[in-house]
Amino acid sequence: MKQGIHPKYIECTVSCACGNSFQTRATVPELKIDICSVCHPFFTGKQKFVDAAGRVEKFRKRYEAFQAKKAVKSKGAAAQETPAS
Repeated sequence: MKQGIHPKYIECTVSCACGNSFQTRATVPELKIDICSVCHPFFTGKQKFVDAAGRVEKFRKRYEAFQAKKAVKSKGAAAQETPAS
């Protein structure tokens, strides 16, 4: 490894906009971030799905149609397997 070309890896204080702060290591002494694992909706369980274009509803309709078609096929296959007397 070449000497003198790598940055110093030092203790770093990370401060979030929510007020949370923690220590880590980085090439800068201080980082200020907008969102962290304490306030991020994914990690807090408060995540909301925003569906502006109706994509979720469109998917649900297509999935319901697929399930109905699948059920009809399975009923038809079961009827063909059982011989009529």
